[in-house]
Amino acid sequence: MAVLLNSWTQFIDTLSLFDALDIAIVGFVLYRMILLIRGTRAVQLLKGIIVILLATGLSRTLNLDALNWLLDKILTIGLFAIPVVFQPELRRGLEQLGRGRFFARSTNLFNAEDMPKVITELTKATQVLSKNKIGALIILERDTGLGEFADTGTAIGGLVSSELMINIFIPNTPLHDGAVIIRGNRVAAASCYLPLSDSAAIGKELGTRHRAGIGVSEQSDAIALIVSEETGAISIAEGGTLTRNLDEQSFRELLLNLIGPAKQSGFSLFNRKAGS
Repeated sequence: MAVLLNSWTQFIDTLSLFDALDIAIVGFVLYRMILLIRGTRAVQLLKGIIVILLATGLSRTLNLDALNWLLDKILTIGLFAIPVVFQPELRRGLEQLGRGRFFARSTNLFNAEDMPKVITELTKATQVLSKNKIGALIILERDTGLGEFADTGTAIGGLVSSELMINIFIPNTPLHDGAVIIRGNRVAAASCYLPLSDSAAIGKELGTRHRAGIGVSEQSDAIALIVSEETGAISIAEGGTLTRNLDEQSFRELLLNLIGPAKQSGFSLFNRKAGS
């Protein structure tokens, strides 16, 4: 015990300020990585990798040459497979890095004069759709462009209005199946296909519409407005988090908070005009 304490004291004495900073940064990066993969299939894959690493160390310690050779080859192949296996998590992490303050731009495509009208029209539309139990999925584009998803649907280009939203989602009409993507105060496209979330934390009672809304909010900073076809419940997904069973007032307040006035950073690298 005394030897351990002595070793620990010597380690503290030799630890410089930059060493402490280095350790703190590495710890923070690992913490953010854990948050990034939490609730996804990557957790189970990571456990598998840890088991292989432990087995490799154990086989080397026990001089199990054949097993150690096999595990080394598996780890070598795994280095090339990791970018493929963890592609969704890597993409999400890089997008979050790109949305950091150093590369920041306005996180709001809504002009100050357009925002109240857009929120009012979306509130009216979701209330009507909810009362009639008509399923809907409306995506509000923010900083991350959703052009690749808009291209899977039908271009619209019309101003946002409750009448347009309601008519798009009427059952058995050509555009009702899929998501509507809103860019600024205009409907960019309808009947769009979105990525589905694979999070194990999503309740089994939630269907494809909710998984698609959560999925696009995980892979971008978009806001997803979801109306359940089964219950008429209204939900909002943002940052992979789903807020359910919103009434008219709470829906309006949450939406206003999410697409409120943008905060500008001191440096902006990738500026674009609102609505572009």
